[in-house]
Amino acid sequence: MHNDVDCPDHEGVELPDLDAARKRAIENARFTAGETVKGTGRIIGEHRIDIEDDQGQVLDTVYFRDAVKIQA
Repeated sequence: MHNDVDCPDHEGVELPDLDAARKRAIENARFTAGETVKGTGRIIGEHRIDIEDDQGQVLDTVYFRDAVKIQA
């Protein structure tokens, strides 16, 4: 996760495929964004979660701006 502080997850979670990993990253981005809103009242759309393989190569990225919708 890359937000106000980079938070690498050295253990990770093994998931069956990239779709499952993306779904989990979206859930985590939404949770983290919600906690950030509670604490600071803001979301930074550039914050992101990188989905990596077991060698550390980035396979996909979920930006917080893509994980939430803001409606007026």
